[in-house]
Amino acid sequence: MEGFSTGISHERDMMQEYGDIHPLALAFTLASGFLMLLLPRRAALVPLIFAVVFIPIQQRVIIASLDFFILRILVLLGWVRVIIRSEHQEMKLNRIDKLMLLWTFSSVVVYSLLWQTSGALVNRLGTSFDIIGVYFLTRFLVRSMDDVLWVAKTLAVAAIPVALAMLVERQTGRNLFSIFGGVPEYTIVREGKLRCQGAFSHPITAGSFSASLLPLFVAARNLNGRSLLMYFGIAAATLITISTSSSGPALAYLAGVIGIFLWHYRKHMRVIRWGFVFTLLGLHMVMKAPVWALMLKVKIFGASTAFHRYRLFDQFVNRVGEWWLLGVQSTASWGYYLFDVTNHFIRIAVDGGMITLALFIAILAYCFQSAGRAVKSGYLKPGHDKVAWALGVSLFVHVVAFFGVSYFDQVKVILYMNLAMLAAVRSLTEEEKRLAAQVAPVSAIGAEGTSRA
Repeated sequence: MEGFSTGISHERDMMQEYGDIHPLALAFTLASGFLMLLLPRRAALVPLIFAVVFIPIQQRVIIASLDFFILRILVLLGWVRVIIRSEHQEMKLNRIDKLMLLWTFSSVVVYSLLWQTSGALVNRLGTSFDIIGVYFLTRFLVRSMDDVLWVAKTLAVAAIPVALAMLVERQTGRNLFSIFGGVPEYTIVREGKLRCQGAFSHPITAGSFSASLLPLFVAARNLNGRSLLMYFGIAAATLITISTSSSGPALAYLAGVIGIFLWHYRKHMRVIRWGFVFTLLGLHMVMKAPVWALMLKVKIFGASTAFHRYRLFDQFVNRVGEWWLLGVQSTASWGYYLFDVTNHFIRIAVDGGMITLALFIAILAYCFQSAGRAVKSGYLKPGHDKVAWALGVSLFVHVVAFFGVSYFDQVKVILYMNLAMLAAVRSLTEEEKRLAAQVAPVSAIGAEGTSRA
């Protein structure tokens, strides 16, 4: 399942050791698929979210030598449900939706041209199914801020047992999720630190997942009686992030805390953004090394591979002529161990060239814009504006994490859901604006009639 497993090559190779589906995972899949077909629309994503959190990505059913991964099976059943119930008819494509389609199309075309093999085409079609399947399934099912809060509630319920399992993993050095296969039984140790991963394929992706949940839990903690659950969710997200013993997720978590704090300065975000940009430009001009050499200074855990990430980014910038058109088949020639692309932006660029990278960055930009406009619009209910802001902060957490890992397992599902919910926020804001514009002339006519009377 290359669409969910491109990134840290040595970990990917390790995962190939694990094979057929575990009976418990099969039972979970059958039950989840059944529930996805029957549950009310708002709850239809619950089985998929629980599958993401509890079942290792490599669990699959093999039929006639073809691999059917659990997440793809559930996404397919979700689409069957949507089509049967005509839940797709009310959604209108907005700018983010169209960019997602263009980005996916570009990644298929450019990657196929780069490799010029049928295997490459099949690989990208699988990736496209993952992207389009998860993204638009979420768009069809999440239509309001209350739906977003339901997703947050589900993630909190799912995160709590994962945190408890990781607490056990920290104490025993054994991963409880290994019973399903797809993840090692014994926890990875680096420089004396246990790096817990749960059902995820790597500690960094597990930590990136948990860090991205924090903003949503904080924003939803005082809405509709969810306070206690969300406080438990905050504790769970924090514990999972710490348990991974990884600098990338820790920094992403810190970015989430900063993003939450910036809510109080939301009216000054333009100044803050440009101030950050000019600060980086100023540092680039006065530093002896390029500004991205600051990556070398960013270490929370002593075992961090900051130098590798710096060298990778440095070569990425210096070798733009190699990858800008169609990407590049391998980055092994860039330097020692640089075949291991631990940066999500660089992974997209080397697989899809400049145009695919530009489209992805455009998606991120419009998603951030959607959160900002929703907060400024005044159309959302009290408290819902904080949730819209939190979705933007969660995406910011992912962006920070991108500089330390190329997403390659089920954490991609959480990312695509995040993008889809921000697209839904954009549509909600546009619809409320349209309705307000229709009401305004009617109110004006009524006021004019009253004054004449």
